Amino acid sequence: MTQKKEMTAEEQQQWVREQYQVATKYLATQGLVTDSVVVEESLYLVPYFSVWKLKVLDGSYFWVICGDLPSDHNVIDAAPNAREAVRHFSFKWQMQAENLLKTGDKEQEDFAKLLIGRAEGLYDMYQKEELWGIK
Repeated sequence: MTQKKEMTAEEQQQWVREQYQVATKYLATQGLVTDSVVVEESLYLVPYFSVWKLKVLDGSYFWVICGDLPSDHNVIDAAPNAREAVRHFSFKWQMQAENLLKTGDKEQEDFAKLLIGRAEGLYDMYQKEELWGIK
């Protein structure tokens, strides 16, 4: 993840609101309409990424990640909490990148390299216990 400038509290709140919009729009592109967000189980690492626990209209829940990385989603069963969701996305992207590197397509290979970089950054964040309130 690239180094970012310090943000004011107002800028941080605006970033979180924008990320929520990105997450819900992303889900809509997947045919899933957001009903509500479980704020207390979502995570915002401003200005790098956010992980949202979102409920859709049919009553099911999804983890959605967005920010300075590709937007993606998983069913809620993939992880019990935001921290494990971050690890799951990291592993998922590593596997996707491995498959994309085999295509021989330059554009797909470039995207695979981006995925690898973001997956490694996510895993680094997953391992930083201080981010998760663990001492």
